[in-house]
Amino acid sequence: MKTVALLKVSAITAVIACLVAAPVPALASRGEPALDVLSSRADRVSGGDALIRVQVSQGMRLKVLRNGEDVTAAFKPDPGGESFSGLVTGLIDGDNTIKALAGPFKETLKLRNHPISGPIFSGPHQYPFLCKTERSGLGPPVADNQDGQGMRTTGGWSRDCFAPVLTERLYRSTDGTFKTMPAERPADMTTATTIDGRTVDFVVRRERGVINRFLYSIAMLEDGYNGRAIYRFDGGVGIGHDQGTLGGSALDAYGLGKGYAILYSSGTRTSTHYNLILGGETALMVKERFIERYGVPLYTVGVGGSGGALQQYIYGQNYGTEVIDAAIPQYSYPDMVTQTIHVGDCELLERYMDHNPRWASWDARTALIGMNASDTVDNPYTGKPGSDECVKGWRGLTPLTMNPLWSSSNDPEWAKMDPPGVKDTVQWTHWDDLREVYGVAPDGYARSTWDNVGVQYGLTSLVKGLITPAEFLDVNARAGSWKESKDMVREGCPFTPSLCQDPAQFDPWSARNQQTGDPAPRRTGDPIAIKNVERSGLVFKGDIAIPVIDWRHYLEDQLDMHDAHQSFVSRQRMLNYDGNAGNQVIWFTDARPDGPAFDQTPEALRVMDQWMANLRARPWRGVAGNKPAAAVDRCFSTTGAQIAAGPHVWDGILDHHAAGACTARFPLYSTSRVVAGGPLEGGVYKCRLQPVSRAIARGLYGSWRPSPEERARLEAIFPSGVCDY
Repeated sequence: MKTVALLKVSAITAVIACLVAAPVPALASRGEPALDVLSSRADRVSGGDALIRVQVSQGMRLKVLRNGEDVTAAFKPDPGGESFSGLVTGLIDGDNTIKALAGPFKETLKLRNHPISGPIFSGPHQYPFLCKTERSGLGPPVADNQDGQGMRTTGGWSRDCFAPVLTERLYRSTDGTFKTMPAERPADMTTATTIDGRTVDFVVRRERGVINRFLYSIAMLEDGYNGRAIYRFDGGVGIGHDQGTLGGSALDAYGLGKGYAILYSSGTRTSTHYNLILGGETALMVKERFIERYGVPLYTVGVGGSGGALQQYIYGQNYGTEVIDAAIPQYSYPDMVTQTIHVGDCELLERYMDHNPRWASWDARTALIGMNASDTVDNPYTGKPGSDECVKGWRGLTPLTMNPLWSSSNDPEWAKMDPPGVKDTVQWTHWDDLREVYGVAPDGYARSTWDNVGVQYGLTSLVKGLITPAEFLDVNARAGSWKESKDMVREGCPFTPSLCQDPAQFDPWSARNQQTGDPAPRRTGDPIAIKNVERSGLVFKGDIAIPVIDWRHYLEDQLDMHDAHQSFVSRQRMLNYDGNAGNQVIWFTDARPDGPAFDQTPEALRVMDQWMANLRARPWRGVAGNKPAAAVDRCFSTTGAQIAAGPHVWDGILDHHAAGACTARFPLYSTSRVVAGGPLEGGVYKCRLQPVSRAIARGLYGSWRPSPEERARLEAIFPSGVCDY
């Protein structure tokens, strides 16, 4: 747990005043001083400053040196009188020394400072990098070179997109928007009632600027900060090379109105990029900036959906409580990188089924893709009833991830980028966006993890009698695979709109970039890429110890991409890690047919606040031992009314018990790889292979006993063997 806030005060001006230099009185010390950094790890300081604490007993006069220079005036006593805290500025890039002297005693602390532009540990900066400071109201980016590299700007070019910090005062209007605060109190200003019961004018002080090359925002009520912080994470899918913009949740009206400080960065918005090593580094730097200005909060809770949810799982795993102390992931996945495994099957199987009358009934398609399918939900590509989650939720994301010639970015800022045509030098794949993780193959393309060698599509449906042996053999012979990056061509219609005038260019399956045939070849994932990503911290392995309230609307009937079983994927991975998922609770709220209904987030924040209060009061009980009564598995109606709650409401999902009340109310689906015999928790990039003969001998195919001809067909489809999960 993090310590209580350095100085809790309501007014921001008072908070800042607490960090201003002040004389340090003589105190009596009975031992050596102890030094620590409150704002970050000592080896991860950034921006040339750090909030330092010196712990002393009573008695001796304290003196603090920064690289030999006296900075004692920056320190003032903390409540309790046994420590001093101060913002030490003027740190040089690289190694720095802080020395505390108290009478005959001394203590030395080594700091490593990094530029505010980064990086700290994420690896070399990515170029080209599109600046959006001007679009975001921060003015043109600052010129950092005269070499014709980056965005043209005043005085030269900018590669790293820096802009000075802007501080502004905003107010919440009766029309629901935030407006610039005028000199006089506006007539349309609203008030806010904080979680500790104070009613104040809804006036927000907000700081914006650039940290780690991304835009950041720190906002809070001017006279109502409750000592707690929310880090808002946003979702979406992006392929990098872009500074991004600040989303609407940077001014989270509910959180601000309750008195939380709101932390935000375009670098922790997955519509900007999916490099969560870079994202985690950015989050750490934004949190550091906040602590340096306002002290250590009581706690920081993460809130965000989809890509904003999985970031909470990943950062909680990778950094403990350095970024967030608690998490409220919404519409979650455990991570993004293992989603590519089964999502990469979607277009392959959809192309196969769309050209086979056997699969004219959309309801039947779940037997192959695992996800929900419906004969009545409208298809966005045909305009007719009949669709599934692969089509409505995921179509287009596989080429976006895999095709180096894909770029959906038509931002006008590219016209200002030099050298001319630099955008066309980018390999627009997820693999290349994270080339520092996956590695680069000898052909110059980033290594890829995607593999379907030995994957038996529809296996469990065969065993259950949902498909025939002939259908099983046919789909596996003809499903095919993806071409290598170097062999891919530009996408057709609808992904390249200019081609849609020609009906022959209609290719929603990206078939031109698939390997087909009978039997069609399968694709082998690069073993170096698989090894690299599995040890990178991008895969959620279940190692998370902070409180988690995993909440989602149940959207399966709408074929939404945020499939509900993913909450239980995270839980199973937690159980696989150490046998314990007591720090995670799962909530579902039913949704109306026309979209999400009741928002359970305010309740989740209230429950989390009590959970964190319990942890502060009784830390020896641990996270699971401090759950308040409402921090249990639950499900709710469309109005937010509780349907059921308790330890058994989700029975029947990860165990063999009878279905619990919530399980029965909210049916779950799976993925193509689960249908192929893989584990519910997914994450298997490349399966272990077994000979077809061994699979038959083990009874892998249920009651089907392949004839000699069928066995020969299986061996032709799977010459290197089939998956042994």
